[in-house]
Amino acid sequence: MPTNLAFAAGLAALALAQNSVGLFAAWAIIGLVMGCGLYEAAFSAIVRLYGHDSRNAITGITLIAGFASTIGWPLSVLLEGQWGWRGACLGWAALHIALGLPLNSLLPRARSIASPHQVAAGTAQPARAPARASALTYVVLAFVFAATWFISTAMAAHLPHLLQDAGVTFAVAVGVAALVGPAQVAGRLLEFGLLRAVHPLLSARLAGLAHPAGVLVLLLGGPPAATLFAVLHGAGNGILTIAKGTLPLAIFGAHGYGARQGWLMMPARVAQALAPFIFSLALTRWGVGSLWLSGTLGLLVFIALMCLPR
Repeated sequence: MPTNLAFAAGLAALALAQNSVGLFAAWAIIGLVMGCGLYEAAFSAIVRLYGHDSRNAITGITLIAGFASTIGWPLSVLLEGQWGWRGACLGWAALHIALGLPLNSLLPRARSIASPHQVAAGTAQPARAPARASALTYVVLAFVFAATWFISTAMAAHLPHLLQDAGVTFAVAVGVAALVGPAQVAGRLLEFGLLRAVHPLLSARLAGLAHPAGVLVLLLGGPPAATLFAVLHGAGNGILTIAKGTLPLAIFGAHGYGARQGWLMMPARVAQALAPFIFSLALTRWGVGSLWLSGTLGLLVFIALMCLPR
């Protein structure tokens, strides 16, 4: 609930900004709240509610959230057309208060999750939890999340430009880039259906190969392969978004999940912030050849996931 109020405050500050100082201050507020009020917070709340049996709920959240841009972009355009960009910001702030706060108030009260110390003392029943993980596992997972966020953010910021450098016209590039969202939803449906019976590490490994495979297809096939590249990238990214929530749960267990997610995702937030700038430099210098950067990162993600024990 506090994040809804903080989002509303940041959006209101953005609407009222009159100079660069006010603009950057407002975005600083919004960026801070994004770090504690989006997927990671939702995943932590779900694990707090359902413990180790949270995989389907996490998948369901990402499945619904996959349509956020489908609704958000047209609604933003509508609000801006009616009241300008400042009015659009105030409109979204009002939605956080009028819609977000009541929805959050309907969440059930979380049950406590037994800690290993409570289990050892005999004061709580042991929860299903995997074996103790090594410090190297933390490092590998942190790298996997940072690399996947770098790739997804870089593609989100530069995909139309990248496709144009690959020889696709502007109109076709925009249309192909729009396929990423539906492909993400399709990937999450696949995770919710066929892959729900397998270990999340296996589905993450398959998803980790999707972007490198798409890169190879586009570099070898040229413009006719642009659609397949977007679909592969989107589907893989959709499943990896789920893996950010389910892999730490499967490997480390439910106790301390929220704090652990915060530490694991910290490098990913830095990578997300740097991705548009770094990839723009690569795109300017190498054009479509910059795909070797994202493709190599994706391949390293797959190798890292192969090194993780089940």
